[in-house]
Amino acid sequence: MWARGGLSSSRALLLGAPPPGRPRPAAACARPAAAAYSKNPHSRTLQIKPWVPNECKSKEFKLYGMNFAYLNKMESCRYPGTRLYSTSQTTVDSSEMKTFRALAHKWWDEQGPYAPLHSMNDLRVPFIRDSLLKTVTEHQPGNPLCGMKILDIGCGGGLLTEPLGRLGASVTGIDPVEENIQTAQHHKSFDPILTKRIQYKACSLEEIMEENIETFDAIVASEVVEHVVDLETFIQCCCRVLKPGGSLFITTINKTQLSYALGIVFAEQIAGLVPKGTHTWEKFISPEKLESILESNGLSVHSVAGMVYNPFSGYWHWSQITSLNYAAHAVKSTAQEATVSAELGQRGESGTPS
Repeated sequence: MWARGGLSSSRALLLGAPPPGRPRPAAACARPAAAAYSKNPHSRTLQIKPWVPNECKSKEFKLYGMNFAYLNKMESCRYPGTRLYSTSQTTVDSSEMKTFRALAHKWWDEQGPYAPLHSMNDLRVPFIRDSLLKTVTEHQPGNPLCGMKILDIGCGGGLLTEPLGRLGASVTGIDPVEENIQTAQHHKSFDPILTKRIQYKACSLEEIMEENIETFDAIVASEVVEHVVDLETFIQCCCRVLKPGGSLFITTINKTQLSYALGIVFAEQIAGLVPKGTHTWEKFISPEKLESILESNGLSVHSVAGMVYNPFSGYWHWSQITSLNYAAHAVKSTAQEATVSAELGQRGESGTPS
């Protein structure tokens, strides 16, 4: 668990017991089918069926006298279960920015507090690249992501932004901490190729949303969602700037007793590996709850894989264990899929047989 603002990984490699069972969130009951996982020992793939309206949820809306079919007609692009958001809202936690600002000059110190994020690139860069290449029929050798527009949210000093730029993508890196962006700009200046492919902005996602509706082929939020104030609003904003059929990549920390013991108690309070206050355990999120939020906003989860860090070797590896860190890949529904989903919702409310 190594987060954007500092270390956020456990110092244990061998502690990999699955987390104790937890009840799935209420929102999850609306999902039509359980996920099926692949037998690949290095990944955990979720096969999600198309969304189907839930009969219980339909009755619930009727009890409140809601004409949900009418709402669907008025808001055909809005999925059931989502809530409206205001562009005046911010998902940035201002109380955490002081910690991040103090470490802004440490981003490119490979032996410093961000060393695990440097080595995490060995997993997350191929994960993003290979997932995106499945969506194209042809690509340029040496520049496989050429022509793709990627948004790196919470880019920090550009540790992930630069490798994606070197793969040929046009990358926009945003971060609310001005000092982080200054570090990223300075490091980018050493490579003329990156100067053309990467642009950085000191801002939040909400600040650029309205001018970038359905702009990006992919969005990356690596070690970010455990720091936002309102995760559902954050996902809604991501969906707004993502093209239909575009990919959202997330790496984050599971909310388990193990992540609390290692990520909070040990790493911050005992060993001092992470500045105190870097993480708030209540903001950690399980893969199941994250999947529920993504699906309620029109994003289907294609894969979830556990990540484990070895503090002795300094390397990460994929794992079936998701009790600590994990990566997720979700894809935004196309306009046609959204229309079908809205029609299904209307039929469910009107009682029309399918």
